[in-house]
Amino acid sequence: MQSLSRKAEDYLEAILIVSMDKGYARTRDIARELDVQPPTVVEMVQKLDRMEMIVYRKYDGVTLTPEGRRIAEIIRDRHETIQMFLELFRVPEAIASKDACMMEHELAPETIGQIRLFFAFLKENPGAANAMKNFEAFVRVKAVQPRH
Repeated sequence: MQSLSRKAEDYLEAILIVSMDKGYARTRDIARELDVQPPTVVEMVQKLDRMEMIVYRKYDGVTLTPEGRRIAEIIRDRHETIQMFLELFRVPEAIASKDACMMEHELAPETIGQIRLFFAFLKENPGAANAMKNFEAFVRVKAVQPRH
C-alpha cells in the first residue's frame, strides 16, 4: 500500500463511504462525514487528486481512482474489523468506532489478520459462544459492583 498520512487515509475512507450511494462525493458531504470545514476538504482532495488517488472536478465532485478505491477499501475493512473486535468486548459502538479510527492506522496487517482468525475461530467453535456468554455475564456483574 502506498505510504499515505493518516489524514489522507481518513479522507479516502470517507470518500468511499459517501460515494457508495451515488458514485461520487461532494466536498460538503466529505466535510460532514469527517466533521471538518469544507475549505479543509478542498485542500486535501486537491492533494489526493495530484497523487492520483481521486479525480476531483470542482463542480462535479470527487471519485476514487482504482488505486484510491483499493486503499480506501483496505482502510474501511481494517476499521470494521477493529470495531467489531472492540464491540465483542462490549465497548459501546460510538467509542469502538472512534477507537477503531485511531487504531486502523497503527496496527500491523498481521495483527488485523489474527483478529480475523479469531472471528473465524468463534464462528467455527460452538464452545466459544458459551465463553462469550460467560464473559457478557461477567461484565454485567462487574458493571454493577462498586469499585474500590
